Amino acid sequence: MEINKLEAPYAITTIDPWLAPHAGDIELRMNRFKEKRRQIAGDSRTLSDFANGALFFGFHRTRNGWVFREWMPGADEVRLIGDFNQWNRESHPLERTENGVWEIILSGRNGLRHGQHVKLWVRKGGNWFERLPAYSLKVSMNEDTHVLCTQVWAPEEAFPWTDEEFMKQRPAAPLIYEAHVGMAQDKEGIGTYREFADGILPRIRKLGYNTVQLMAIQEHPYYGSFGYQVTNFFAAAHWYGEPDELKYLVNKAHEMGIRVLLDVVHSHACPNVGEGLQLQDGTDDQYFLTGERGWHPAWGTRLFNYDRPEVLHFLLSNLKYWQTEYHFDGFRFDGVTSMIYHDHGLGSAFTNYDMYFNMNTDLEALNYLQLANELIHEVNPNALTVAEDMSGMPGMCLPIEEGGIGFDYRLAMGEPDYWIKLLKDTRDEDWNMHALWHEMTTRRPQEKVIGYCESHDQALVGDKTILFRMADAEMYTGMMKDYHSITMDRAIELHKIIRLYTMSLGGNGYLTFMGNEFGHPEWIDFPREGNGWSYKYCRRQWSLVDNKNLKYEWLNNFDEAMITLARDRKVLDDPFAVSLWIDPDRKIISFSRGKLLFVFNFHSSYSETQFFLHTHTVGEGRYRVVLSTDEPRFGGSGLIDHSVVYSTEYQEGKGLGFEVYSPCRTAMVLERIGE
Repeated sequence: MEINKLEAPYAITTIDPWLAPHAGDIELRMNRFKEKRRQIAGDSRTLSDFANGALFFGFHRTRNGWVFREWMPGADEVRLIGDFNQWNRESHPLERTENGVWEIILSGRNGLRHGQHVKLWVRKGGNWFERLPAYSLKVSMNEDTHVLCTQVWAPEEAFPWTDEEFMKQRPAAPLIYEAHVGMAQDKEGIGTYREFADGILPRIRKLGYNTVQLMAIQEHPYYGSFGYQVTNFFAAAHWYGEPDELKYLVNKAHEMGIRVLLDVVHSHACPNVGEGLQLQDGTDDQYFLTGERGWHPAWGTRLFNYDRPEVLHFLLSNLKYWQTEYHFDGFRFDGVTSMIYHDHGLGSAFTNYDMYFNMNTDLEALNYLQLANELIHEVNPNALTVAEDMSGMPGMCLPIEEGGIGFDYRLAMGEPDYWIKLLKDTRDEDWNMHALWHEMTTRRPQEKVIGYCESHDQALVGDKTILFRMADAEMYTGMMKDYHSITMDRAIELHKIIRLYTMSLGGNGYLTFMGNEFGHPEWIDFPREGNGWSYKYCRRQWSLVDNKNLKYEWLNNFDEAMITLARDRKVLDDPFAVSLWIDPDRKIISFSRGKLLFVFNFHSSYSETQFFLHTHTVGEGRYRVVLSTDEPRFGGSGLIDHSVVYSTEYQEGKGLGFEVYSPCRTAMVLERIGE
């Protein structure tokens, strides 16, 4: 990107005319971006040469031994200790060079080897303390003390990647399977990278998902943090195995045609002293903001100083490292809302545009996200970036040159909230069809979103998945296929309908959390003191979905059929669905997307025997049902006949279309099969 081409006025105000009064704020944001970019990269056309911290800092082999460097501007002395010198705190001092960088050159006779444990012994004033290198590529945890320690990680042989051709492919609309490697196993314990690659990736491929989003990959000392309190940003979490086993996972996913996104946490950092970046060189302001601004009031974690060039160097280098070293295809950025507002968006409803453009907006954080998106797409033009932003910041998913932040997609976080509120507070008979349409289709102009009805957030202890919320106690007694009740039948029917409705209407991509596709029972409760450090509720019980006698198989079969249809018919490639009919009384919604027709009957008891389905958006011809929630293989009654061929005709007062039978609480998808 050539920064001199970023000239105001920006297209964002044309794309969204409501932003015109804020053109000055957008120009200020863009000017700040250009200034920051020029500050860190000069007039370079690329950021990639700047984001090379992993090639300079940390441990690197040389012809005659090793070189190690660490940025610690506030330290008065730094020494290297470890297995190689029997943890001698005197024998290996580092020399201070320019800009607060410390360096030591180790010749071959010093005996440093791949896999050895090392730490830094640091003095600030009269205090000495241990620290881990900021660019630790691998850490291990002492089983007795639960303390992390860096390992020198520089294998002699490079990992044998086989994904060169895959990495060149343009991404399709993302169908994302959100997953946690550790809890992906049936056993009461922690799963490994290799177990996930060999046992779970085949399930994901069979379901039809083309993208897997891995949570909790960056190193974190507390397993129960779900990976959101990172200490070592360049290290693959030790909980699941060795770095090469993560590479094995990514490579195998690529062999299956599945992209892999990293759930990256750059919104905050773990406050642990001695394991992560907190007080790394003995000062409070090395990586983080000072005073109250440097602490997240709700999470108790440290907040980065995105204005400091060295911090930008660290974070941008981190993104490039995960792309080049582990071949990740992109990132889901956690906590974007928290990053871009000084009050972290806590308690804000964002009801008008003025709330996005005021003194509460953190321009430094927005500029960092712009730099991050530019770099990521520069390293890999086919990369995908997804923002976890609940505020709806305008321009989040518009190109930087148009005045945007540069993300490819934003998570449609209002959709799961809407479904939960609807299921909790409103009787089925009172569901508002126009509100259902509005909630799934309203988004920023020309910005793409990932639709979803539930993610890991809705599966955590204290919340409930959609199926669990509807079935409640009957989840424990009513999942045998021969069991029927009003409560359980409703839960099974709406589980399928809600998913198909959200996938087909709610965005330009789709996401589910592992196990939710088949209605996994219970919540996720990580091992902690309060539950006796139990893994009973921190796993996925694949045995349930594999049991032919249980209804979980029905739901899994439906998810596979739905996702495969979306992938093969490229449903989400069409930017928008077109409303064909919304009937608030009969509670029927029909629409077209791409070349497919969708009919949803949300009524609890009314079946429409002659619903006129308009086809003017897809053309005249012959049509047939290609998917319905009522199919027996999905636990349905089989009332919708897939063998019937419908022919369009023009009816006075109605237009072009044909009549279909729409049973209560069902959904169907039709496709043209000929002229």
